[in-house]
Amino acid sequence: MSWPQERSRLVAALGVAQLIGWGTSFYFPGVLAAPIAADTGWPLSAIVGGVSLGLLIAGLISPQVGRVIAARGGRPVLAASALLYTSGLGVIAVAPALWVYFAGWIAVGAGMGAGLYDAAFAALGRLYGTAARGPITALTLFGGFASAVFWPLGAFLAATVGWRNTCLVYAALHLLIALPLVLTFPAGKSSSPDAVSKEDVTSLTPRAGEATLMVLLALILTLSAGIGSIVVVYLLLIFEAKGLAVAVAVSIGTLFGPAQVAARVIEGLFGARYHPIWTMIASCAAMAAGLAAMTATAGVLVLTLAMIVYGAGYGIMWIARGTLPLALFGAARYPVLMGRLAFPSLIVQALAPFAAALVVERFGIDAMVAGLLAIAVVNAGLVLVLWRRCRRGALSASGS
Repeated sequence: MSWPQERSRLVAALGVAQLIGWGTSFYFPGVLAAPIAADTGWPLSAIVGGVSLGLLIAGLISPQVGRVIAARGGRPVLAASALLYTSGLGVIAVAPALWVYFAGWIAVGAGMGAGLYDAAFAALGRLYGTAARGPITALTLFGGFASAVFWPLGAFLAATVGWRNTCLVYAALHLLIALPLVLTFPAGKSSSPDAVSKEDVTSLTPRAGEATLMVLLALILTLSAGIGSIVVVYLLLIFEAKGLAVAVAVSIGTLFGPAQVAARVIEGLFGARYHPIWTMIASCAAMAAGLAAMTATAGVLVLTLAMIVYGAGYGIMWIARGTLPLALFGAARYPVLMGRLAFPSLIVQALAPFAAALVVERFGIDAMVAGLLAIAVVNAGLVLVLWRRCRRGALSASGS
């Protein structure tokens, strides 16, 4: 993966911003929910629900984010994200009541929609065109370390300066580090050889044979994201339901992040040699295989392997999410398409854990895992349908 120095610096800058963005939003409640509940008396479910509200807002604004990136480039949107994070986390830090806490999450959610993977992928796609596959893969490596960095950092800060000051530190990270970094993103026109025409930049009118492919891709990405959001929330409970002690369940759970990163490194080394649809096929197959192993009454070794396989599949899913639409539909409509694809995906990510909670309450956690496995198997079938349609030449802008 040999790039010009300027491109490497840009990916590193965006990567650090991604690390901060994921760590201070998606992984926020992992260590801060309990201290907030203990200090305020607010329901734990409501505190964790802040992230769901944020994802919901991110999904609602994602189509507009894609259109703005297509028309103006990534720099203004990514900069706005850092400012939204700063203001939202600042509001959360001083929130005297739960409704103010939620108001802060509305701003943070807007920052998520304007700054996390989907927006960053769209910005890179507009800048580099079909050559964005390598930068997109590299960017996901940074995000993969978010929990490993921000869970211990958040726990340390909460224990030493309190959760409110921790939120202020998080806000300062966006204002003083993330914002200057994303402002290094080039302004103006694309530097891609497959330059985007003004007539096509905001168009998402399907060409011959594309409509079904777009629907299939949206469904695949949405189901993968929904499965992932549920497993992240219930992972340790799944292992404990298999009879594992809490300490053992936590130990296995810590493999989730490293498995994602390792799989992304391997994909980065070899991914340029094959079409991104194979990355998506591998992702769906690995997630289904990992869930299948989790449904079995098995010991520590099998569950450990299940965690590694599932984590690897989930990790490369994010690479396929960014690279497959680019390869299938080309660079011209990519930013708009990413915004449209993110809409159902983020909405489902926000609502899926609540739906899973209803299943767990009524039927038990084993039934929930079995349901996830069924959805994962269906998703694997859908990606094979997508592959077959692509092989038949139904797409005019296919990557090779």
